[in-house]
Amino acid sequence: MNRTRVSLAALIPLAASAAPPAPVLPIEQYLTTPGAEEVLARSAAPASISDQATVLVLTKHGYTTVAQGTNGFTCLVERSWMSPFASPEFWNPRMRGPVCYNPAASKSILEYTRLRTRLALAGRTKEQMLADIRDALAHHQLPAPAPGAMSFMMSKDGVLGDELTHWHSHLMFHVPKADAATWGANLSGSPVVLDTRPLPEPETVFLVPVAHWSDGSPAPLM
Repeated sequence: MNRTRVSLAALIPLAASAAPPAPVLPIEQYLTTPGAEEVLARSAAPASISDQATVLVLTKHGYTTVAQGTNGFTCLVERSWMSPFASPEFWNPRMRGPVCYNPAASKSILEYTRLRTRLALAGRTKEQMLADIRDALAHHQLPAPAPGAMSFMMSKDGVLGDELTHWHSHLMFHVPKADAATWGANLSGSPVVLDTRPLPEPETVFLVPVAHWSDGSPAPLM
């Protein structure tokens, strides 16, 4: 998914039986080796983008930088707590959502990912996390999406849930709260999809599926 920050883990209803117990502990089950995670993070976007991107990997203490980029993009692997709070897979340790944020998203949307991750690693329950995010929003501690914020989720190796698995290669556009009509989303023949899942963060997400994975191989369309 992701990011998998906001990932796509709940666009299709998932069985409640897939959900592991909350809260998110022990953290070891959510971690991978830094080298493998860097490769997976870079797979979110074509190499022409990700090879020059900053890469973050998850540790017990949060995301840490393992490669400093030069193009303003940031690639990382989202975990399940980036899913909507109603998702039955919110604590699924198997989820891995590679995502690459463009420079505008790196300055704004990335803060949503960092906040959720800090709260999850602090052992907050899902209900506490939601309350904390709403409190941060009420106190103007979360930025609105920067103009032009978008992200790539084009990895064929990501896992966005036990049922969704790799899902679809797609781009995400992050904008301040908006409705579908402003983008022509969810209309017959339109390639733009409005993510209608409720999110506490101050954004609306529009999705645009693409017909290939980041390595250029064909990808199934929605």
